[in-house]
Amino acid sequence: MKYRPIVRYLHNMQLNDFIIMKKRLLIIGILFSIGCFAQESDRALKRVSFSGTGYKLGLQHGTELKEEIEAIVSAWKKNTSKQLGKDADKVVADFFEYSDFTKAIKQWTPELYEEIIGISDGSEQKFRDVFVLNLLDEFWVYVNNIHNHHCSGMGVPALNGNPGYLSQNMDLENYTDGFQVLMRLKRTKKQPEQLILTHPGLIALNGLNENGVGVCVNTLIQLRAAANGLPVAFIIRKIIGTSNKKEVLHFIRKVKHASGQNYIIGIQGEVFDFEASANKVVRFIPANKNGTVYHTNHPLMNNDLKPWFEAYNPDLIKEQNSLKTDSHYRFRAIEKRMTTQKEVTEQSLINALRSKDNNKNPVCKTNNKNGQGFTFASVVMTLSEKPYLQIVPGPPDESEFIRVDFSKAK
Repeated sequence: MKYRPIVRYLHNMQLNDFIIMKKRLLIIGILFSIGCFAQESDRALKRVSFSGTGYKLGLQHGTELKEEIEAIVSAWKKNTSKQLGKDADKVVADFFEYSDFTKAIKQWTPELYEEIIGISDGSEQKFRDVFVLNLLDEFWVYVNNIHNHHCSGMGVPALNGNPGYLSQNMDLENYTDGFQVLMRLKRTKKQPEQLILTHPGLIALNGLNENGVGVCVNTLIQLRAAANGLPVAFIIRKIIGTSNKKEVLHFIRKVKHASGQNYIIGIQGEVFDFEASANKVVRFIPANKNGTVYHTNHPLMNNDLKPWFEAYNPDLIKEQNSLKTDSHYRFRAIEKRMTTQKEVTEQSLINALRSKDNNKNPVCKTNNKNGQGFTFASVVMTLSEKPYLQIVPGPPDESEFIRVDFSKAK
């Protein structure tokens, strides 16, 4: 009985109006069914798998992702020229006049230098163009770009029978959207299998190995840099290519760092946080009962600052607390979420990664294509007896996490 008014109304409608209404109702139904993940639900995560080490590994990478590497090199150059008002090729030439990372790379990770050569040869791109893709943070340091650094990371130690976790929103510049890649490096006699978030031509953004050693990073551009230190991407790969706790902790403290960076490192359920600059490495240990560490893009412990970033000096506690930068808003948001829980769960981390507690400075950043950066991908690494990774290409509030496991050892 209650449907008769609707039927009578439809009966009296013109045919065209009826068709239009049906189409509108269909569209509404589709949008409702997609729900909160509607915005970029078709964003793809490209998965690749490579084997070997050094040049052989890079050659596979360059060959398989040849078209994508050509596209991202072109996009990077276009973006760089636009932002700096200078031809990108000239910028690259000047950058390599300023920097000298090769010696440190060959000293600490010689096989990764060969891998870059392999990527260049396989993709038929100039070596320097591929090399600069792998110097992401170092290039930001060179141009003093503080505006596109928005990564938010958290680490949870194993507690009360629950596994440990690492998690991060990896935020990059808008031109990288559509280039999300999950790279699997097969195990060798010397190295464990690894799952690595990256984009074409780049050796790593963050990652986890099958033995439960993982790392997430946050740019700390305020800290002093070294144009002859070891770049961030190479440090990431060195960490996740290692399974020994003592070796990992010794390396992160001893190596000379090219860029100011925060490293949240998980080692079989234990979690460590280090703020690294050119001259010192300082561990950050929050006074949390649940043991969780968390970080955004300003130093909390390390006072080895560039002179023009003195306002960020962690020794100036009152001044720090009053700063209203994007990094500080995000830090306060995740700090509140992490410190008010007795136990931090996987869902707690996902909720934090999807959060927008401050509308103008959210942890989860939509790609508004405005040059301000966005959440390129989101990851949650579970440091259980059988570690695994969960990942979303793009902002995590737009899609569900995808679980990826390591292969079984033969």
